[in-house]
Amino acid sequence: MKPSRSAFLAAAAGTAAVAVAPPSLVAAASPADVANATKGMTLTTLRDGTTDHLGIRTAKGIVDVAASASALGIANAPRTVEDVVQGRGDVASLGRIVSSAPASAVRSEASVQFGPLVSSPGKILCVGLNYSAHIAETGEKAPIAPNLFNKYNTTLNRHNGTIPVSSLPTKMFDYESELVFVVGKTAKNVSEADALNYIYGYTTGNDFTERDSQNRVSQWMTGKSPDHFAPIGPWLVTADQIPDPQTLQVQTFVNNETTPRQDMNTKQMIFNCAKILSYTSQYITLHPGDVFFTGTPSGVIVGMPKDKQVWLKPGDRIRTVISKLGELHFTLT
Repeated sequence: MKPSRSAFLAAAAGTAAVAVAPPSLVAAASPADVANATKGMTLTTLRDGTTDHLGIRTAKGIVDVAASASALGIANAPRTVEDVVQGRGDVASLGRIVSSAPASAVRSEASVQFGPLVSSPGKILCVGLNYSAHIAETGEKAPIAPNLFNKYNTTLNRHNGTIPVSSLPTKMFDYESELVFVVGKTAKNVSEADALNYIYGYTTGNDFTERDSQNRVSQWMTGKSPDHFAPIGPWLVTADQIPDPQTLQVQTFVNNETTPRQDMNTKQMIFNCAKILSYTSQYITLHPGDVFFTGTPSGVIVGMPKDKQVWLKPGDRIRTVISKLGELHFTLT
């Protein structure tokens, strides 16, 4: 029997029977309308029982968009982060939904569960070997252009989620904390000078990797794309709040360690965000909601001397921290 869309998304989310509303809302807002309506907003995905849905982070807590819209009598409010980015539903109502939200529709961050920030992007594109120090530690050759590969929607994971590594046949598990951006409007042959205008927002991600599977063959797919190997979130910060994405500090912490394993600024990328988007758009048409992982700094386990390589294992907790974007936590099982 063919699986339902909800069942597929549940598998991708890593939790059974979690549904995301299908995109039945009309895409009526232009990218410019979306950017104007959501300027200064920080989006997230809330999980309640069997439903993942849109939340907006504010100083007073997370506004449950559906609950606030219902209380205010607003119909057709966007239901998901992807609805917002793709202009579906009454995006223009979000300002009122946030500013006039009743107390009953405002949730404390400590009390909520989070779903995957996005559930079904058209593309998940990744850049490998994008920091010189990371290239040096791994003994790889520096690329002459962005080294692109992809993940799949079944890799998507959430803040405070789990990655089930115990069932996999190999055991060389490694973290890769990365700046992630989400495309905001259709991009084809975009100039590097204009490329940042095509980014909707930025979030925190981890390109989790199994090194033996990655390196035993020339293609990286089996080491990069097992189920749940792409946790991102919990926050999608609009691009207007991050005018220069090449100023962010990326850090990785394991378990209770207080010294970061990875600690490097995005200014040290070989190919910056503008170059990545511009270059990719020469070959692939990008659409609102497409996701980019931009590469990991040095400090990964595979870059350590052989006698210092202690691979991650079930029970380990990983914390990815990016300045201005927040923290992403996940646990291995």
